[in-house]
Amino acid sequence: MAVEIERKFLVTDDSWKEKATRKLYCQGYLIREKGRTVRVRRVGDRAFFTVKGATTQGCSRSEYEYEIPVDDGQELLETLCHQPLIEKYRYLVEFANMVWEVDEFLGENSPLVVAEIELEHVEQPFEKPPWLGEEVTGDARYYNSSLSQTSYSEWK
Repeated sequence: MAVEIERKFLVTDDSWKEKATRKLYCQGYLIREKGRTVRVRRVGDRAFFTVKGATTQGCSRSEYEYEIPVDDGQELLETLCHQPLIEKYRYLVEFANMVWEVDEFLGENSPLVVAEIELEHVEQPFEKPPWLGEEVTGDARYYNSSLSQTSYSEWK
């Protein structure tokens, strides 16, 4: 079984941008319910179909991802995915021999910025960069599937 082990944090400043590379992501959800999501994602001239299961151990869940033709991905985003779609810039940032993914959300989810790190096992130690803030790993509001239903700008 494919497993994703991921920790998520808020970002406190933009000092991480100095050496970061970015790509524009557009993603939508075919299914977004508690315990499972089915996502379509376009990144440049590539598209992916992803199925994720329920979170266990606080930061682990099953994940299956497959590349699909970009035209199929775009059609799914436009015709079958729940609206609105999530758009964000994803930056890759190296820190202490680890790669962090920093997502800068656009549109109704702006100015939200979160950083994620994927781990090999739940107890894997890692050094936190100085630009990390509060951990939000277990807060479902920060899941992309949740942000596609209730945008950051709608939070009270």
